Amino acid sequence: MSSLKQILLHRRNGMGVKAICRTLGIARNTVRKYLQIIDSRSLDVSVLLQMEDHELQALLDGGIVGPRGDQRYLRLAPLLPSIQQELSKTGVNRWHLWGEYKASDPDGYSYSQFCEHYRQWLKSRQASMHLEHEPGDKLFIDFAGGRLALVDPATGEVSYAEVFVATLGYSQFTYVEAVASQTKEDFIAVVERALRYFGGVPKAIVPDNLKSAVTQADRYEPLINPDFLDFANHYGFAVIPARSRKPQDKALVEKAVSTVYSRIYAPLRHNVYHELKALNKDIRYYLKEHNHKPFQRRPESRAELFERDEKVMLQPLPAQRYELKQYKQATVMKISHIYLKEDKHYYSVPYRFTGKKVKIAYSQSYVSVFYNHERIAHHPRSYKANGYTTEKDHMPSAHQFVSEWNPEKFLTWAKGIHPDVHDYISRILEHYSYPEQAYKSCLGVLSLDKKAGRQRLINAVKRASSFGTYNYSVIVRILRSGLDRLAVEDDVPEKTIDHQNIRGPKEYR
Repeated sequence: MSSLKQILLHRRNGMGVKAICRTLGIARNTVRKYLQIIDSRSLDVSVLLQMEDHELQALLDGGIVGPRGDQRYLRLAPLLPSIQQELSKTGVNRWHLWGEYKASDPDGYSYSQFCEHYRQWLKSRQASMHLEHEPGDKLFIDFAGGRLALVDPATGEVSYAEVFVATLGYSQFTYVEAVASQTKEDFIAVVERALRYFGGVPKAIVPDNLKSAVTQADRYEPLINPDFLDFANHYGFAVIPARSRKPQDKALVEKAVSTVYSRIYAPLRHNVYHELKALNKDIRYYLKEHNHKPFQRRPESRAELFERDEKVMLQPLPAQRYELKQYKQATVMKISHIYLKEDKHYYSVPYRFTGKKVKIAYSQSYVSVFYNHERIAHHPRSYKANGYTTEKDHMPSAHQFVSEWNPEKFLTWAKGIHPDVHDYISRILEHYSYPEQAYKSCLGVLSLDKKAGRQRLINAVKRASSFGTYNYSVIVRILRSGLDRLAVEDDVPEKTIDHQNIRGPKEYR
């Protein structure tokens, strides 16, 4: 689903269909289909980008299908690099390779078309040009090859921090930070801090083929990390991975890394650092000097170009920071809840999904539940072990009252009947170790207010209290036997027996 928004972002930025296909690794017909649906319905791209992924998917899946396009070229394109390699071998020519191509693809191009497509492909590979960058267009990111040392003050053990570098294409305004690793979590977090440093979002970010950004590098179909795509959609920028072995795609950031070596690494080389915080404090000091230093052949500095021309062209930052999501599958339980094992916590979903397999997406602060790409529940995340987060509307009507049970509810109810009843209910709540057992007993006792009458209930409660017995069953037995109509002192009448074998109280002093 994240790829849909990337198609829209690339198209909004003026990228052609072929370029979008190469960048995202999606078939040309698929890209054309979605773009034609949008054009035919006159849909506003900015509105589509604000939609939830499942809503966008549902909207566009119902659209029209575009023309098939030239499937022959889609089959030929992956073969062109190997054709170039084969032509370098002795005795191999285009006619021979075309014969092998037609044998494997009888519906393929004729010889003249085969040669023409190869010539055009070869020409595009050999072309090179100077790129003029527009303000707010692209941000180039990479990790420097050289790492910076951190020394454990207690043991003297040396570890190494990775150095992240990001530079804007137009102004070359740069951000540098040392991080613990190149893992997905650290990478996404440092890219977000870079965007906050710039105070805005470019139209596109160009990463080198980092594992945290590009799961599988490929010239034609690079596979972008799903979490990084989700992050890109949250901030509203397109992802354009640099091509492998194409230095012109990442020339700016490689130049920035080289400059960082001389203007930041060199001044820090004699310092000893024990933690990232101190290291980044010094990096930020020299980074400021670098950004405010004039270009060699221009009077202005990177910071001046950025403030004057580029900052205003950046897209605004979203109100909420991005939270990395995790995913898992679960089955809705009979109690209309799903169980998140990581927190040992239960979250409610609408009861009609009981028994269904759902997808859980959770971050540090929230938990969302999806069924067939539709979000059916959303809760703040709770870390209370064995706890329940329940939304009243998710429960069946017979269970909604039960979900509201709590000690305060029953004590307030009992207090409205009589103080003795309030005391009896409080004793029931103390007696049971499992709360729901106590709640059912309380509910049974309090319901007798209408069934047996208030005065009879009060009398039965007083008699049960004199026995020291606190449960619903004893109240029912008292009412059925009519003992509530007798005074408590009349239940066991005092009898005086006079006999020579019975000693009086004075014998026990």
